Amino acid sequence: MTFDVPIRDDSIRLGQFLKLANLIDNGSEAKTVTADGLVTVNGEVETRRGRQLATGDVVSLGGTSARVTEQSAPGVGDGLPW
Repeated sequence: MTFDVPIRDDSIRLGQFLKLANLIDNGSEAKTVTADGLVTVNGEVETRRGRQLATGDVVSLGGTSARVTEQSAPGVGDGLPW
């Protein structure tokens, strides 16, 4: 199962995304899981926690996958009338 995680900018570093997607508990854990080869990006093992991710990239760790998506503009598609 893959869930979407919206980001504010055009890209995000892998270590930051792992935390944002709640795939890890804290930032220091990013170094460990990437160095151990436990993280994949688009199906390939990634050992660089500083790798830049873009919209559409899929990050997997421990059987859970998260897709980088664009954050919608405020008021667009949020179901609110204003």
